Amino acid sequence: MKVLVAPDKFKGSLTAAEVASAVASGLADVHPGVEVQELPVADGGDGTVDAAVAAGFRRVRVPARGPTGALVTASYAVGGETAVVELAEASGLHRLPGAPAPLTATSAGTGDVIAAAMRAGCRRIVLGVGGSACTDGGAGMLAALGARLLDGEGRELPFGGAALSELASLDVSGLSEVDIELASDVDNPLYGPSGAAFVYGPQKGASPEDVETLDAALRHWAMFAGPEFASRPGAGAAGGVGFAAMAVLGARMRPGIELLLDLLGFDAALSGASLVITGEGSLDEQTLSGKAPAGVARAAAAKSIPCIAVSGRCQLSPAELAEAGITAAYALTDVEPDPARCMTEAAPMLRRLAHRIAVDHLNP
Repeated sequence: MKVLVAPDKFKGSLTAAEVASAVASGLADVHPGVEVQELPVADGGDGTVDAAVAAGFRRVRVPARGPTGALVTASYAVGGETAVVELAEASGLHRLPGAPAPLTATSAGTGDVIAAAMRAGCRRIVLGVGGSACTDGGAGMLAALGARLLDGEGRELPFGGAALSELASLDVSGLSEVDIELASDVDNPLYGPSGAAFVYGPQKGASPEDVETLDAALRHWAMFAGPEFASRPGAGAAGGVGFAAMAVLGARMRPGIELLLDLLGFDAALSGASLVITGEGSLDEQTLSGKAPAGVARAAAAKSIPCIAVSGRCQLSPAELAEAGITAAYALTDVEPDPARCMTEAAPMLRRLAHRIAVDHLNP
């Protein structure tokens, strides 16, 4: 019997690789003879580079500008001529040195990482867009790749979304051609009530006044970079990085988990499996909207392989789980009611939870 363990991270507690290792160890405790293959996954957000590295890609560390322009060390993963770039590595909220910077945060660092991968010979970029600190419409990323954004006096625009309202000309002649695929489960347009500023701006520290400022700036930006792309699903991903990538770089967008499963060789790993175990920190309504466990369960169902899930907590009903293709769910809160302990002692608890799974589902 073969079990494929393919979880996402437990955010703030365990990486996807650590989740997979704990589950695999727990299964082996009860049934040492069962073949267990670990394949950590991601959906384009935090942990995407880690998942690629766990699947055999090589990690490359490079200097890049963080959301405020200060230098950070970011990493991407490379396999052949393909680079996996995670926007949050350079431009994520966790890269802010202190207070949020909703009006001035930049995506330039993501452009720095893409440029480094291109200089290293990568011709295909898989860009995971999630967890961004910026709402700059992807302008910073484009500038880092060679575009010039000038105001009415011919001066380079400063960082951030608010500055886009002063844009007078956009010169993209310095951009190099690159094949970019966007991994995202966001379908918001660039601007408007369901756009990047209104929906995600407050999470990045934007006040109601800031949101209005950013939304107006993104509308102005779209007139220069490609107004026909502004309403496309996903244009609002990562504060508008999705828009810039599609409108100016010719990027194609795919659901994050589908793209990552293809990249990580999920179909090949499924071969011979009798059971798939997936999971993430919280199984909730967002899970049903294209997060990693739903994508894994869907892929397993296509091969008629049952899929169960592990999590820190589960807020989905049995009917909702079944609709997502998940046969059963096991949560740390089933064995420990204290959420704080579930966070700090997640690995050993998860291993014990896997003992239950082995008894309930494995019959070697």
